[in-house]
Amino acid sequence: MSLIANTPNPPYYAVIFTSHRTEGDSGYGQMADRMVELALKQPGFLGIESAREDVGITVSYWSDLESIRQWKAHAEHQQAQKLGHEKWYSSFKTRISKVERDYGI
Repeated sequence: MSLIANTPNPPYYAVIFTSHRTEGDSGYGQMADRMVELALKQPGFLGIESAREDVGITVSYWSDLESIRQWKAHAEHQQAQKLGHEKWYSSFKTRISKVERDYGI
């Protein structure tokens, strides 16, 4: 998978997840890999980009808002969200935006 998602021509949607982790892994890495594996199979999923230093930023791209709602409601994803609240993140914010324009090389 490329480090930069190969998205279609806009419009499409971006889910921007910004986070600050707690200390230690506690199964986080394995769950993060599993969430990417699952997202790749979801209808409407277009791609993902992620970077982590002191603050983590993961942007997933989706064709429509309904696909995002279905991903949020996915049972395994809900379990990951619960664990994130309980032990993996000291703080986080999720933003959903519509991509109207993109360009690059």
